[in-house]
Amino acid sequence: MATATRDRPVLQAFQYGFTLFSALLLGVIGLGFGSILLLTIAAVLSFGAGIQITTVQTLVLGLITVQGIGCPVIAYTYIKLRPVVRSKVRELFSYSADSDEFSIGIAVPSLREAGIVVLGYASAMGGLVVVAVIITMLVSMFGVEPAANQAAEIGMENPDVLLLLIPASFLLIGPGEELLFRGVVQGRIRDHFGPIAGVAIASVIFAGIHYPALSGGSVTGKLVSVSALFIPALILGATYEYTDNIVVPSLIHGAYNATLFTGLYVSVKYSSELSSAAGALYTGGF
Repeated sequence: MATATRDRPVLQAFQYGFTLFSALLLGVIGLGFGSILLLTIAAVLSFGAGIQITTVQTLVLGLITVQGIGCPVIAYTYIKLRPVVRSKVRELFSYSADSDEFSIGIAVPSLREAGIVVLGYASAMGGLVVVAVIITMLVSMFGVEPAANQAAEIGMENPDVLLLLIPASFLLIGPGEELLFRGVVQGRIRDHFGPIAGVAIASVIFAGIHYPALSGGSVTGKLVSVSALFIPALILGATYEYTDNIVVPSLIHGAYNATLFTGLYVSVKYSSELSSAAGALYTGGF
């Protein structure tokens, strides 16, 4: 009995560590699987068919493979394999875990949830204003150069592609990333750490995992840009936790990105003087 008592804190620490590691790994695998699929298709087109895809085509293909395929496939795979894996882990370490049941709530938003979408969107955009002010202060005070999102840079060079990214925000980016990061990653962390920690930790993972998508700026500037994603990520996580309906944060995410893409398009297309400012503002985009 004494041995079992002594072993329990060690086992619990292992469970917590494994939960954090597996949650991070799920996010990386989701994006990585889609990226590998993108590289495979690009290689087949290039070496097999002799077709060289452009930067814009790569961006569009990436949206399809990463957000449209990679994120949902990994989320679905996790839900299906979870009972099997947890059963094997219980046998290996001889401990009783909580329920194997895991699901992601998906439903047409009710009138109340539609109101939460509006409130969440307004809060996210308000958070963006706060982030923009903070970044402006850091630039003026310390000379920190924020990094730019690669999609924003491509859009600034090819404004018409932004018109494609606006509907893609609702159809691919919002649903795909929310299924993986709110539905699976946040749900996985919630198992052992509870809802508040689940929202906070998943938001940190979600923001941090966007670091490779940034270009330009110093390391400090990239960290500032990544930190800017934390506020809207918290809002997305909180709305999912409150409604248990992944459609709600997906709509907020889509509307948030679509607004930024629209603003960037207008700025680049009709006012070259505002284009650089708009590009910097998009550092707060997903």
